[in-house]
Amino acid sequence: MNKIKYNKLIDDIKIQIKQKKYQPGDRLPSENAFAKEYEISRQTIRKALKVLEDEGYIFAVHGKGTFVSERVRHTKQSKNIAVITTYLSDYIFPRVIQGIDKVFSENGYSIILKTTGNSQTVEARCIEELLSKDIDGLIIEPSRSQIYCKHLSLFEQMDEYSIPYLFIQGYFEELSESPGVLVDDERGGYLITKYLISRGCQNIYGIFKVDDIQGKNRHKGYVKALQEANITYDPDKVIWFHTEDRGIKPREAISSLIKRNVKMDSVVCYNDQIAVEVIRTFQVHGLKVPEDVSVTGFDNSFLAKNNIVPITTVSHPQELLGQKAAELMLQMLQGEKLDYDDSHIVMEPQIVVRSSTI
Repeated sequence: MNKIKYNKLIDDIKIQIKQKKYQPGDRLPSENAFAKEYEISRQTIRKALKVLEDEGYIFAVHGKGTFVSERVRHTKQSKNIAVITTYLSDYIFPRVIQGIDKVFSENGYSIILKTTGNSQTVEARCIEELLSKDIDGLIIEPSRSQIYCKHLSLFEQMDEYSIPYLFIQGYFEELSESPGVLVDDERGGYLITKYLISRGCQNIYGIFKVDDIQGKNRHKGYVKALQEANITYDPDKVIWFHTEDRGIKPREAISSLIKRNVKMDSVVCYNDQIAVEVIRTFQVHGLKVPEDVSVTGFDNSFLAKNNIVPITTVSHPQELLGQKAAELMLQMLQGEKLDYDDSHIVMEPQIVVRSSTI
């Protein structure tokens, strides 16, 4: 089976249905026509059509052909709100979900929870599945928000169905005008770097995530604080990592710097998870935190509080952020006219000082 052409056929039919080139009730071309166009066997065509039928895009009528389904009508009376997050671990996400669920439960709504593992492919699959169900709204933490969103057509389809959606934690640049509830990541990066400078740190390294908008904005705050203090920004003092190498790259990069005896008095970390690994790496190499080097995190998670060296970090409102997102969604569902400031809520971060800094 030609997997590439098989997947292309599935994707092409989906796109044409979404773009209304195939309308509900329209008959699709015959298997022979598809086989000729895509240069694949009828057996492969049947398998592709079966996938589309299972996903609710089409239905077959024996002896008559294959037709485009009348997709689920979104009545906005299901009382179901979909929530998509990148992860659902013991980090900050359960508290965010608690905040969302608390508000919706009090207002008679239930949540449908999906996770993406920070994969845009999985995110697109989740949205496609939700579009085949009857949901009233969507709250989504975007996957790899610093990378171009390849499935903008799905958000356009949400608009077509008049299903309100809003972003939490981050946003896609292409959809930055859409409603959202965010932490001011740039401000957080600025405050934590400024704090280190106020404690006498000069050789401040940074570790940031390259494929999420949060990493970009926290880095911007880091740069702003350095410039304000007349400390020259040095790109060689910044370690960038991707989702895939988050468990390896920061640790290996810090180990390399230590082995080269690089002058370093502090490290601003993308989040508490990275800070824990960085502290552990320093300890493995015989360096003490904060006596030899200060380390900061971001999120004020349980990791920061319970680490062997409690971590100075930037607060994340967690449950309150979830509550604000749910409240904003309720306003959108009720058809309230919201100006930009009302529909783009930015929450102010604060520093939480603990033992990982001098």
